[in-house]
Amino acid sequence: MNFIDDSLLPENQEDLVITAAPYGPEWMPADFPEDLPISMQEHVQKAVDCYNAGATVLHLHVREEDGTGSKRLSMFNEFLDRLRSAVPDMILQVGGSISFAPESEGEAAKWLSDDTRHMLAELTPRPDQVTVAVNTSQFNIVELMDEDDLKGTSLADPALYEAYREMTVPAGPGWLEEHVRRLSANGIQSHFQLAQISQLETLERMMRRGKFYGPLILTWVAIGGGFDAPNPYTMMNFIRQVPDGAVLTLESSMRHVLPLNMMAIAMGLHVRCGNEDNLWTQDKRNKMSSVEQVEQLVRISREFGREIATGKEAKRIYRIGEFYQSVDETLAKNGFPPNRQPGQKGFLLHA
Repeated sequence: MNFIDDSLLPENQEDLVITAAPYGPEWMPADFPEDLPISMQEHVQKAVDCYNAGATVLHLHVREEDGTGSKRLSMFNEFLDRLRSAVPDMILQVGGSISFAPESEGEAAKWLSDDTRHMLAELTPRPDQVTVAVNTSQFNIVELMDEDDLKGTSLADPALYEAYREMTVPAGPGWLEEHVRRLSANGIQSHFQLAQISQLETLERMMRRGKFYGPLILTWVAIGGGFDAPNPYTMMNFIRQVPDGAVLTLESSMRHVLPLNMMAIAMGLHVRCGNEDNLWTQDKRNKMSSVEQVEQLVRISREFGREIATGKEAKRIYRIGEFYQSVDETLAKNGFPPNRQPGQKGFLLHA
């Protein structure tokens, strides 16, 4: 992304899109009972509260009544159906890190192990986005967490902690190409969750080879543990590589969330918060609800002079429903140089 002299002035920046992630799938409800929903109605109300506070993207997961994370497609379908009525202007983003389990033996026989995740493309009603990982990588979500972060939570249990420490994200090239193809065919936008620059380069190659025709909607996930570290050097190195036509949100873990989000607000990028990412105030004295985190970012952004996107504006900024028809159109819309033609020499991005 290019920053010219007036890029940090709020009147030249898009309104801020806030993603709320208020369903904390790594936590058990007892870890933060005031904020982690259990019933379907509580799930829906959490979305309404986050939207009313200023969030226009909802990163969603859903729990069973016993508090465990659900892998049932039917529960997600029910949740999406209720959300379409409760928060019609909100962008609904399903967390693709979960693998869906077919609910009968007959269904199971139709799906291979990787293919169960492709069932995200069959959600009804369809979400606006599904988050997509690129390239298989380590996904150690607890590496940046310290004892104080985990004290009194279910992740303080050594067995559970070790399970999360050893997680990986399976996202090889064959699965990835098929996954985005199915999502696009069903009118669902791929929202790419990227750990570092090499994954962005994979996406660019996919576009250049005609494997993905769509807008480059990204989240840089700076959580360590196989992903980039949340510091200004890794952040700016990644941002510099992102083309101007992309839309970029920053995400981090625990008390790193607020500092990165403040930098994102100042630079005209977009933000994510919620109990999936962080439980604590910056002084660690209290837990902080997802709604409180959204409200905090709204206050800070307005201090910067940057307004908060409405649901309609967020859908325009995120280019919801937009897909392309060719390699050339995809590269041009996302701000990449065109492919080199036979015999063409020199640099390729110019008027």
